[in-house]
Amino acid sequence: MPLQNAVDTKLFIGIDIHKKSWSVSIRTESFDHKTFSMPPDPDVLYEYVAAHFPSHEISATYEAGCCGFSAARYF
Repeated sequence: MPLQNAVDTKLFIGIDIHKKSWSVSIRTESFDHKTFSMPPDPDVLYEYVAAHFPSHEISATYEAGCCGFSAARYF
């Protein structure tokens, strides 16, 4: 049975939702990956996460408001 590295299996994504762009912060339990701005499109964020963190369990948070629920639910 292969051993799984449990240290970096959880990914935390914070999204600051705005109409024209999102500010996204990504980190694991052991390091901060990066903070960046991106277009307000969950598909773009999903593709980035899938390419860089394919086997991670994802927890996404967003600022309270009417617009963030669909982006967090996408994951």
